[in-house]
Amino acid sequence: MSVNISFEQDAKLIDLMLTLLKREQTDLVHANIGSIENLMDEKSEVLQAINLSTNVRYDALRKLGLPANEEGMETWVRQQNKPSLTATWQAFQKTVGQAKEMNRLNGILINKHFSRNQQLLNQLQGNYAKGGVYGANGQATARAYTRAALLA
Repeated sequence: MSVNISFEQDAKLIDLMLTLLKREQTDLVHANIGSIENLMDEKSEVLQAINLSTNVRYDALRKLGLPANEEGMETWVRQQNKPSLTATWQAFQKTVGQAKEMNRLNGILINKHFSRNQQLLNQLQGNYAKGGVYGANGQATARAYTRAALLA
């Protein structure tokens, strides 16, 4: 049975995703919210394409009697006994790892933005963990936040 297995399309898509994740990280660091919203659509399209491409590759592996997963792909690459293919697969796996790590870091940045925004909302709504902005005498307390601190 002749089955064509390739991860060339997957590699191109992962490279594109890594580029989008780098842009997203830059936008998160600079709080470019409008740009981040646009990136969400692009990332969604690329993720759908990655999923489709991966499923095609997994179907080909299944037809060869191999597990339809990355372990099956590792087995197939070893069976080909081509050093250049092995090197290309390893480079692809490294890029996938980079994309996963970049996504994890972006998630941390998103959580920090969310936490800061939640704190600001709580302050604006008068929900403070300890005390308020003004003391009983009407004067600002030591816990009062300056405008600069709220925007930081």
